[in-house]
Amino acid sequence: MKFFRVIGRSLRDSLKSVGRNFSLSLASITCVMITLIIVGVALIITYNVEDSTKKLKKDLSIFVFVSNDADNFDITSLETQIKGIDNVDKDYVKYKSKAEIKKEMMESNDTFENIMENWDDEENPLQNIYIVKVIDSNRIGETATAIKNLSKVSSAKYGEGMVEQLLLAFNGIEKFSFVAVIALVLVTIFLIINTIKLTIFSRKREISIMRLVGASNVSIKLPFVFEGMFIGIIGAIIPVICVVYGYYWVYDILGGKLISDVITLLKPSEIVFKISIFIVLIGGIVGMLGSASAVRKYLKV
Repeated sequence: MKFFRVIGRSLRDSLKSVGRNFSLSLASITCVMITLIIVGVALIITYNVEDSTKKLKKDLSIFVFVSNDADNFDITSLETQIKGIDNVDKDYVKYKSKAEIKKEMMESNDTFENIMENWDDEENPLQNIYIVKVIDSNRIGETATAIKNLSKVSSAKYGEGMVEQLLLAFNGIEKFSFVAVIALVLVTIFLIINTIKLTIFSRKREISIMRLVGASNVSIKLPFVFEGMFIGIIGAIIPVICVVYGYYWVYDILGGKLISDVITLLKPSEIVFKISIFIVLIGGIVGMLGSASAVRKYLKV
C-alpha cells in the first residue's frame, strides 16, 4: 500500500509542478513537439517507401513467350521445366493462350476490337505465354536467362534495365529512410533529454532543500520522473494530431497515389495508429529518462 501511496503522491506532485513551472515546462514541451513532428513525417515516408518497394518486388513478373511451333505436350512440359528452376515461385506460373490474350486486348480497347475481331487461330500473330513470378526479385535477371534457355521458349522479358534501376533506387531510398528515422530518433532523444535537464537544473535548489529535510532519493526523483513523462506525452499530442490529420489530408488530395498508379500510398488506417503510439511512447519514455538522468546528478548515491 505504501508503494501505491508514493506513486499516487508523485503523480499528483508532478502534475502540480508542470503547472507551477509552466514557462519552463512549455520550453520542454515545444522542443518535444517540434522534434516529434519531424520523426512522425520521417516515419510516414519510411512506411510508404517500404510498402512501395514490397509491392514493386511482388508484382515483378517474367513474360515467357512460347515458340509458335510448340504443341500441347511441349507447353505442358515447359511449365514443369519452368517450375523446376530455382527462384521461380511455383505457386504463380500462369499460362495464357494467344486466344485469351486476344480476347483481353479486345475487351480493353475498341481499336483492338475492330482490328482483331476477324482474326481466327491461324491469323492470330500473338504468342502463347507463361507469366512467371520470382521469389527473390534481385535475381530476376538470372532467372529470366535460365528460362530463356529452355526448349520451346522464344524469349523471356521482364523489363530488363528499367527494373534493375527501379529496384536499385527503391532499395537505396528504403535504406536511407531507415537510417534517417534512426538518426532523427537519436537526435530527438538527445534534444528532449537536454531540454528537460535544463528544466531540472533550474530547480536544483528545490532538490537540495528536499534532501536537507530528509526526503529519500526515491521520493525526490519520482515526481521529476513523472513530470518528464507528462511533458513528453503532452509534447506528443500535437505531433500525433499533425501526423494523423495531415496524412489523411495528403492522402485525399493525392487520391491515394503518388505520381501514378504504380506508386500508391498506404491507407491512413494502416499506419497512423502505429505511428501515433510510437510518437507517444518516444515522448513519454524519453521524458522520463531525461528527468531521471538530470535529477540523479543532484542526489547523493
